[in-house]
Amino acid sequence: MTVVITGTSRGIGAGLVAAYMARGADVIGTTRQGPHRLDVTDPASHAAFAHGLDGRAVDLLVCNAGVYLDKGQGLEEGFPVAQWADSFATNVTGVFLSVQSLLPNLRAAKAAKIAIISSQMASSERAPGGSYIYRASKAAALNLGRNLASDLKVQGIAVGIYHPGWVQTDMGGSAADIGVDEAVAGLVARFDALNMSTTGVFETWDARAHSF
Repeated sequence: MTVVITGTSRGIGAGLVAAYMARGADVIGTTRQGPHRLDVTDPASHAAFAHGLDGRAVDLLVCNAGVYLDKGQGLEEGFPVAQWADSFATNVTGVFLSVQSLLPNLRAAKAAKIAIISSQMASSERAPGGSYIYRASKAAALNLGRNLASDLKVQGIAVGIYHPGWVQTDMGGSAADIGVDEAVAGLVARFDALNMSTTGVFETWDARAHSF
């Protein structure tokens, strides 16, 4: 089994790499620097990464790379235009380019899966305010995943979108609800359960259907 995971320098991404390596999977974890280099915002970087795979089948693509640049900003003075552009470049366009560039590799697998890490902050039913850029970008990633699920169903590629929990990482902070190990174990179980009958699902790490 070959697993490609984007954004693995720390946190959930690093935890997912460790979990799949422990299973004996062939894991390719991407970072901006390192042996499997990928800048998800750069089309040329995607092309070079895909070329390096040399047609190898990819059984699972986990689109984990993401940024949260507007944490704690105020409505009147915050949320600069550059943060909108940078956030969407990583959290939305980066997901799309990851899928697009690796489509030949996913098609080469017998039952490929794509897992997109979104957030409960993407839900339109859960809108307490603030973090406008992050919320909007994760909502866009959710919408992207749902539409990819429709288009890729005929090709036998399942797509799932997931809330990993509020996790104790650099992004989530020390006051978060769960640790990386718990989040990773739940996500791996969700990826295992994903199939063509559940494609397009939006779920939490602990197997609860999430509201859109």
